[in-house]
Amino acid sequence: MTTAYRPAHELMDEIAKGSLSPSALMEESLARIAAINPKINAIVALRDEAALMDEARAMDAAPLKGPLHGLPFAVKDLVATKGITSSSGSPIFKDFVPSKDDLLAARLRAAGAILIGKTNVPEFGLGSHSFNPIYGTTKNPYDLEKSAGGSSGGAGAALAAGLVSLADGSDMMGSLRNPAAWNNLYSLRPTHGLVPAEPQGEMVMHPLSTDGPIARNPQDLALLLNVLAGPDPRVPYHWPKCDFQNLPHFSGAKIAWLGDWGGALALEPSLITHLEASLAILFEAGATVAPDKPPFPFEKIWASWCRLRHFSILGKLGGYASNPLQRDLLKPEAIWEIEGGQFLTPADILAASADRSDWLRAAAHSFETVDFLALPATQTWPFAAELRYPEAINGRAMDTYHHWMAVVTPASLGGLPALTLPAGFCETGLPAGIQIIGPKGSDAQLLALANAYHSVSPWKYKRPTL
Repeated sequence: MTTAYRPAHELMDEIAKGSLSPSALMEESLARIAAINPKINAIVALRDEAALMDEARAMDAAPLKGPLHGLPFAVKDLVATKGITSSSGSPIFKDFVPSKDDLLAARLRAAGAILIGKTNVPEFGLGSHSFNPIYGTTKNPYDLEKSAGGSSGGAGAALAAGLVSLADGSDMMGSLRNPAAWNNLYSLRPTHGLVPAEPQGEMVMHPLSTDGPIARNPQDLALLLNVLAGPDPRVPYHWPKCDFQNLPHFSGAKIAWLGDWGGALALEPSLITHLEASLAILFEAGATVAPDKPPFPFEKIWASWCRLRHFSILGKLGGYASNPLQRDLLKPEAIWEIEGGQFLTPADILAASADRSDWLRAAAHSFETVDFLALPATQTWPFAAELRYPEAINGRAMDTYHHWMAVVTPASLGGLPALTLPAGFCETGLPAGIQIIGPKGSDAQLLALANAYHSVSPWKYKRPTL
């Protein structure tokens, strides 16, 4: 039986029992990558096949190293990974081969994963469409003319196409949620601090991004979250280590459907109609869902987000823009973010932080009466792969390269956990998704909801034809 779409937790059980060897799994995985990856361009910087097979054979007879023993794993190309080209999709780093692992890659290795290469991203992860001048564009396995999303687009496409069984992603502005929605997958943007950030640079002021898991089923989300989560003494924001594979029983939940946030969000009409019909699956899973009023003015969320994102990206990429040779290698979206940060005053940053604080308090108040908030995971169906981004949605012009993704900012700005659930397909076969946002620390409860949803989902076995 092919391993291409087998759940990762089942494959790991078989390896632990000895009924499947890491070398057999690696051989089949590499054969599928060779056959399918040229069509979608999801996996990049693939390591030498002979070296990978040698590493897998060495694990055949070795004691179990961890819960991912022998699992072929492609790491998102924003993660520095020892011995593997780690470009971040940027010409500045097109030949960069790190001498040591980032924390995330180190945790994967320690769990026994065999790191085979990288998954494609937009340059420096900016934008929810995975294209860059080093590797080109990642295509959606369900429609090769469409985007697979981003910035974890390579991860999403590789999972949807059965090239890998598990994938990591990062999420600043929907980079886990958008690819999950557009590839019929599950993802979890964890509570901020649950998965520690790379312990380098400024880590305290206005954190917006986090790493997390993306998978074809909730049990695999829990498996990978167990590996990635857990405190690191070098990181200022901590949550205690939890066993996410020992989930609570889902006994129902009250969910507020926020739709287009009272008209603040531009949404494709056919998408919102489709998503509202798909809410019936949540009812079938045991949740109650009812429309609700927006808990906070969206214009304040958006203004705060744009300023703090400018501020954050200036800190990370500003040095490249000050170097004339490197500045010419940055894409326009990066320059726009950096320049936006350079014009911010201390008063601007303080006002943005105050609006963020107000939203945190408003969200906490909402969770006094409901368990979760629900929103579309994206504002559009997957768009044409040759576009940089949608310039208008339902007749409303998008004034920035990322305004079409504004729906993801409430969870990101609040550091709140956000689960993505597959929500079916349109008439032309394109996938969609819903995000379920919980209070801080409700990651296990969100995974329990995902398990209940998956058990009744009519889309869990729908795969692309490639």
